[in-house]
Amino acid sequence: MSHYESVKDVRVWRGMLVKDLVRLYGDIHGFTAADVQRASEVLSEGIKEADLRFLSFTGNLIATGLRGVIAQLIEEGFFNVVVTTCGALDHDIARSAGGAYLKGFFDVDDVMLEGRGIHRLGNVFIPRDSYGPLVEAFAKDLARRASSLKEEWGVRELIALAGESLRNDPNSVVGAASRKGVPVYVPGIVDGALGTHLFIHSQFTGLKLNPLKDMKELSDMVFQSRVSLALVLGGGISKHHTIWWNQFKEGLDYAVYVTTAVEWDGSLSGARSKEAISWGKIKPNAKHVTVYGDATLILPILATYMIEIT
Repeated sequence: MSHYESVKDVRVWRGMLVKDLVRLYGDIHGFTAADVQRASEVLSEGIKEADLRFLSFTGNLIATGLRGVIAQLIEEGFFNVVVTTCGALDHDIARSAGGAYLKGFFDVDDVMLEGRGIHRLGNVFIPRDSYGPLVEAFAKDLARRASSLKEEWGVRELIALAGESLRNDPNSVVGAASRKGVPVYVPGIVDGALGTHLFIHSQFTGLKLNPLKDMKELSDMVFQSRVSLALVLGGGISKHHTIWWNQFKEGLDYAVYVTTAVEWDGSLSGARSKEAISWGKIKPNAKHVTVYGDATLILPILATYMIEIT
C-alpha cells in the first residue's frame, strides 16, 4: 500500500482563494471532496485541450441565481456549445422580461400558493404573471419576426434569433450565447411554454420548425472536432443529447457530471460517467468524474476555480 498517498489534515485561512480550497479538497480526499478536486482538474485541462466544449444543464437551474454564473461561463469563452431544455429558455426569457423570481420555501402549502397565483419551483416562488404571459408575448413576437424572414427554421437558428432580443441582459444565458456566437441546442423545444406558444402562433404565421437541421449541425460539429469535453449539470434530455452525439466519434475525451440522482434505478439522469463508456459515449481512456451534489453548490466552486487559474 506504500504507493498510495496519505490523507492529510488541513487548515483553512483568512483570505484563501477558491483554487486553494480545491487543493485542500484534494488533501482532505474523503468522500465528495476528492470528486470536486478531480472535477476541477478535468475541467481545467479539458478546456485547454478541447476544441469542442459542451455545457449541458437543466431548466430548473435558470430559475435560480446560478443563471448568472452559467451566462458568465459562456461569456468568458469556457464553452462553445450549449445543450439545454425548453424550461431553461422559458425561465431565461421570463427573467429577462422582468419576471419576479422570489426566495421561497420547500415546506409550504401548495394549495395556498395556487390560490394566490404563485408557481413553486423547489424553494423558488414565481408569480403566475411573471411566467406564462411573459413567455407567450415573447413567443408571439418571435414567431412573427421569424416567419417574416423565412418559413422554415432549425431550432438552433430560431433560438439565435431569440437571443438578439436578450443581448442587453448581462445575465441572460441565451443573450450571452448570442453575444459570443455560441449555438444553443434544445432537443425538447416542444416540452415547455415557449414551444407550446410557438406552436399556437405558428398556426397564424405559418412558422415551421425543423429539428433535423440541428442534428445535421451537431453531427458536423462532432465529426470535425479534435478533442471534446462536456460539463453536464443534472440529467434528462440535455444530458443524453450531449453524450449521445459524442458516441459517433468514439466518445468524449473529458467529462464532468454534477448530479443528485442515483444510478440504482437505471435512469440516465443517475448514470455515472463510467457507465457511458460501455455505450461508447465517453472514451475508455477519457478523463471523467461524477460529482454528487447540488449544482447550485458545486458549479460556483468549479467556475471560480476555472476563472482563477486562467
